[in-house]
Amino acid sequence: MLEHLRRIIIALAIFVAAGLLFRQWRVNHEGYGLFDMLGSAQNERLKTVTAKAPVSKLTTGDVAGLIKLSEESANLAAAVLPSVVSINTLSAQEVRDVFGFVRGYRGSPGLGSGVIVSKEGHVMTNYHVVKDIAKVNGVLQIKVTTEQHKSYAAEIIGMDPALDVALIRIKGGNEEFPALAFANSDEVRTGEMVFAVGNPFGLSGTVTRGIISATQRRLSDSVSDLLQSDTVINPGNSGGPLVNVRGEIVGINVAIFSGEEKAQSWRGVGLAIPANDAKTAMQAILKQGVPEGGYLGIEVQSEPVAINSSSGATMIGAIVELVMPGSPAAIAGLKKGDVIQKFGGRSFDNIRQLMLLIRQARPGNQIPITVVRDGQLVTLIANIEPRPPGK
Repeated sequence: MLEHLRRIIIALAIFVAAGLLFRQWRVNHEGYGLFDMLGSAQNERLKTVTAKAPVSKLTTGDVAGLIKLSEESANLAAAVLPSVVSINTLSAQEVRDVFGFVRGYRGSPGLGSGVIVSKEGHVMTNYHVVKDIAKVNGVLQIKVTTEQHKSYAAEIIGMDPALDVALIRIKGGNEEFPALAFANSDEVRTGEMVFAVGNPFGLSGTVTRGIISATQRRLSDSVSDLLQSDTVINPGNSGGPLVNVRGEIVGINVAIFSGEEKAQSWRGVGLAIPANDAKTAMQAILKQGVPEGGYLGIEVQSEPVAINSSSGATMIGAIVELVMPGSPAAIAGLKKGDVIQKFGGRSFDNIRQLMLLIRQARPGNQIPITVVRDGQLVTLIANIEPRPPGK
C-alpha cells in the first residue's frame, strides 16, 4: 500500500515538473498552441488587409517635374493648334461603263490637313491632298477650316508632285493668320521629342507626341529623304506639321508605313517631308509657280569622308554608291566609288547639302563636278536634267 502511494506521489511530482518546464518554454516561444495557431490565421488575414490599404496621395512636390512637363505640352499645343487647318476637297472621278468608256464624273470627298506658313494665309499641305480637286460652275471645290471653326475658300498657288507638297492660299481678304516658322531639319536628331498635329479621320485639332525614330536614311538626288517618327499618324493627318518643342515645323506629315498592303492605320512608323525640303519647294513655288528641280541620278553613302586637299585643308567628300543607267551622272562619266569633292565649284559641309545643291541646279545647265578617283582629282561635266516624274 505504501509502495503504491509512493509511486503515485513520484508520478505527480514528475507531471508538475513537466508542466512547469512546458509553461516556461511557452513564455519563450510565443505563438505556440492550439488557440495561438487558430489565431495566427486571423492575424494573417489582418496583415493582408493592412497591406492592401491605399497608399497616401503624392504631393505636388513629388511630381513637380511631371506637372511641369504636362503644362509645357499643353502650352505647346495651344500655341500650335491655331496654325493647323483641315482641308476638305471634292475630287472628280471618272465613271465608266461596262465597256470601259468614260460616261461622266462623280464627286469624291477628300480630307487632309495643312499648316499656315505665312500671315497672308499661305498653307503648306501634301500634293496628294489637293491634286484632283474638281470645279463646280468654275469654283474650285476646296475648303479650309481653322481650329476656331471658321471656313474659307482657297486657291492653289503651286504644287511639287515629286516631293508631294502643295502650297495653297486662304481667301481671307486682309485678315492676318497665325503662321508657324520652319526649323532647320538638318539639325533634327534621332530621339528628339516631336508633336504631330492634324485631323485624323476628320477629328480636328488632334495632337500626338513621340520622338524622331530616324532621320534621313536614303541619300539620293531622285528620291526625297524622309523623317521617321513614332507619333500617331492616321488618314487625315496628311499635310499637317510635325513640330519640335519650340513649336517650329520640322516636317510635313506625308504617310504611314504599316507593313501590310491593305492596312491603313498607324503601326508605329510615321513619315514626314523634312522642313528644309518643304521650305525650298515653297520658295520655288512662290518664285516661279512650279518648282523644277535638277536631277543627276546618283546615290551616295550616308557617311561623308574627309579629303585632304593640295593646300593641306580638310574637305568633306561623298562616296558615290550607285549611278543610274542613262542618267546625267552616267553620261558625264561618274562611277561607283568616286568621291565627290565639289559640285558646281562649291564644296559642302554634309551629304544633305550636296543633295540640296543637286536639286537646286537648274535643268539644262552644265555643271562641273570635281571627284577624287584613284587618288587623283578629276573634273567631269554633267548636263543637269529635270527630275523625272515621280522622282
